Amino acid sequence: MKKLKIVADEKIPFLKGVLEPYADVRYQAGSLITKESIMDADALLIRTRTKCNHKLLEGTSIMFIGTATIGYDHIDVDYCKSGNITWANAPGCNSASVQQYIVAALLEIAAKNDFSLSEKTLGIVGVGNVGSLIHKAAVCLGMKVKLNDPPRSREKGAYGFVSLDEILETCDIGTVHVPLNRLGLDKTFHLFDSEMFRKMKAGSWLINSSRGEVVETEALKKALTTGKLAGTVLDVWENEPEIDLQLLSMASISTPHIAGYSVDGKANGTAQIVKSLSSFFNLPIHDFYPSTIPQPEVPELMIDGSGKTPLQIVYEAVLSTYPIIKDHSRLQSSPLTFELQRGQYPARREFAAYKLRPINCNPETLEMLATLGFEVVS
Repeated sequence: MKKLKIVADEKIPFLKGVLEPYADVRYQAGSLITKESIMDADALLIRTRTKCNHKLLEGTSIMFIGTATIGYDHIDVDYCKSGNITWANAPGCNSASVQQYIVAALLEIAAKNDFSLSEKTLGIVGVGNVGSLIHKAAVCLGMKVKLNDPPRSREKGAYGFVSLDEILETCDIGTVHVPLNRLGLDKTFHLFDSEMFRKMKAGSWLINSSRGEVVETEALKKALTTGKLAGTVLDVWENEPEIDLQLLSMASISTPHIAGYSVDGKANGTAQIVKSLSSFFNLPIHDFYPSTIPQPEVPELMIDGSGKTPLQIVYEAVLSTYPIIKDHSRLQSSPLTFELQRGQYPARREFAAYKLRPINCNPETLEMLATLGFEVVS
């Protein structure tokens, strides 16, 4: 019986050794995977840097593509359908990681710009796995929240959703969690362009951790230059990794596409595509999950709430798990190493990996910490 042949991105974590008992596996840098290197392969396991289209796939023997990511705009799904190629992504795998990123960003910009989140309205554009967790966290932080998601409002009814115009005109902070759709009814390519920024509430903020192409770079720079926007938090950029250096200098928080890069999110993504591949090829590894996830450097946090507000306590706890400004400072000081910073990203664990021992904290604060995902212990 012919042994299965798999080509895999060498940066997919926790993968090496898992499939080798059942297949010949070749590991390559994702950006260097070519038609020649996959010509005789049955399956391809990738991340976002490998563009799976007719140029790569035509004439190969690929039957299955698995991407260890939520997004799949790097896969030409129409071509795959026409070529009878099955593909799978990892929906929701890093939702809690992105939630951690957004919570850290919100707390950071509030602290640095001297405003209270409880006085602000957050507009969430895209309310899938990630957006739903952001909604939960924002309510926990005392924010008012408005939701926009046209596909879901069509599917579930308009109740609970508002128009994008209402988000733009009334929200103090907008955060974007949509897939990149270049065409169609729900097109998101350059969703935020000059016209959209014109409609936005003066002095508002924009956070983008979805795809860089959702926001038009020149329009965003103009909105920041004119003061229409008070600031922006950007994890994703047009033309990555060759990002706009002027926009980089203007961003209040700038990071190299790592919002979803927690160790937990990576482990989830790898587990999901291994299970999908196993199901497709009928391999006996349906229950795989990495067993060697690194523990936090300080897995148990002590927080003294004496004289602090609930949000100050939450800020201290969140930033103990993820000091987002460190990622910002690295990118600001060395933007040309964008891809290297992604490839060598330090291990980051999500809130649920931490035990939190608070003292002098009221029940309201403890509930907030538990809602965010911390294991609160007495």
